[in-house]
Amino acid sequence: MPIFFQQQINEFTRLGIWKIEENETFFQSNVPQHRAVTHPHKRLQHLAGRYLLQYLFPGFPYDMVQIADTKRPFLPNEAFHFSISHCGDYAAAIVSTKYRVGVDVEIPADKVAAIKEKFLSPDELQLLPNQQDINWLTICWSAKESVFKWYGNGKVDFKQHIQFNKLQVDTNSIDCFFTKNNTPLHIQYHQFEKLVLSWVVN
Repeated sequence: MPIFFQQQINEFTRLGIWKIEENETFFQSNVPQHRAVTHPHKRLQHLAGRYLLQYLFPGFPYDMVQIADTKRPFLPNEAFHFSISHCGDYAAAIVSTKYRVGVDVEIPADKVAAIKEKFLSPDELQLLPNQQDINWLTICWSAKESVFKWYGNGKVDFKQHIQFNKLQVDTNSIDCFFTKNNTPLHIQYHQFEKLVLSWVVN
């Protein structure tokens, strides 16, 4: 079974990464497709992310999932809070019965260095052990993306609205302040050999 990583965050919240090795038929027999996705690989990612929700919380009500105007999937009754991300052959999901959540998974790539000053302030760059390191820059991008997903209402300027205050290497975490609703947040991240995962629970 290609569960690549999973973690019980707290008694209400679970996180996982699925390495996609199955074909579309495997997922379609288990998961309804909530929106039309024409690109075959993106459709596979979409289905794997949905599959992972019920893997983490058996009985997750797929049939009740709706899509907001911001394209964020949600449950109207908020019996579960959840977030999904995918990249390459990986799908990540976080599900909680109590807390609002956000997750992001990224494959480090050189292109992030070219845009680092668009999403990181000079003060934030100073927090990094190495400002040129692609992995650190990817962690920062992923961390801000997870906050964006946690917020869920769109229209977020990564540089202006998501402000890093402290990077703690020993605990794989970043403290930040989300200015759109004046909320301090604690972001966790995990670095694999060729993959970066970050998540927010609040």
